[in-house]
Parts: sequence; C-alpha cells; structure tokens
Amino acid sequence: MRVQLSVVGRLRNGPEKDLIDDYVTRFERSGKALGFTECTIVEVEDKKGGGQSAEADLLLKSIPKGSVIVTLDERGKLISSPEFAQQLARWRDDGPSCICFVIGGADGIIKELRAQAHYSISFGKMVWPHMLARVMLTEQLYRAVSILAGSPYHRV
Repeated sequence: MRVQLSVVGRLRNGPEKDLIDDYVTRFERSGKALGFTECTIVEVEDKKGGGQSAEADLLLKSIPKGSVIVTLDERGKLISSPEFAQQLARWRDDGPSCICFVIGGADGIIKELRAQAHYSISFGKMVWPHMLARVMLTEQLYRAVSILAGSPYHRV
C-alpha cells in the first residue's frame, strides 16, 4: 500500500523539510516489511489566488483514484498513536492501493472536501501551521509502523 500526503503549499529547504525527509525515509525503510511500499508528498499551490475552493480542487486532482482519503482537521477524531497504527493496518488490510492524507492551507479544508473524506483526524484542539502538521504526520506514520513492527521507538 502506498501512502501519499496531498498538501497545500511548497516547503522550502530548512528544518521542517529535513525532519519530513528523515521520517519519510524511516517510514519507507520500516514499513516495507509491513506492506507499505512508499510515501510520497504531492504539493499543490493556488497561484491564481482562488482561496480554499481552488485549493480543494487542486487537492482533489492530486488524490489517486481509489484512495482512502484522510483529512487532517481540527474537527477530526482525536486518536492515540497505537489507535492510529491499528487504523493504518486496517486500511492496509482492506486492500486499497493508496491512503491519501490531505492537509489544507492556512485557512483549512472546505466542508465539501471534508465530506468526501473517509476519515478525519485531529492533532488536538489547537490549530497547527500546515507545515508543522506535515512534520507531525510523517512522524506519526513512522511511529505507526514502528508500533506495528514491535519496535521500541514507541514507549507507553
């Protein structure tokens, strides 16, 4: 199963990109034996200034057909890291070719796109900058495969 992050905005070189690259590499290395083949990040950018609606259109076009769509949204479900790992394993076992995590821009994700999601998760009641949400998500993906593999990375 492939994992894709469809995100608004271009990430420049810097500490956030370094962290994301590191966690993606760890995820791919650890996840391969568990059936997770790759993790890609597709960045979209509304250069015409169309706002959330234009961002939603670009995000929708970036999502591979047949994907499980998961939005990151402050209204989403609060789950623990072990629960996230188990959910990731269920999606893998259900057989879709891809799970696509969607991170909106500074103004979030419009309700029409949220309604198309199969699942929505939240990193808490606080709102996080979308660039940091990428870091947090890639770390949680790595943590999830570590949990599934029985690695000591995740401590309770």
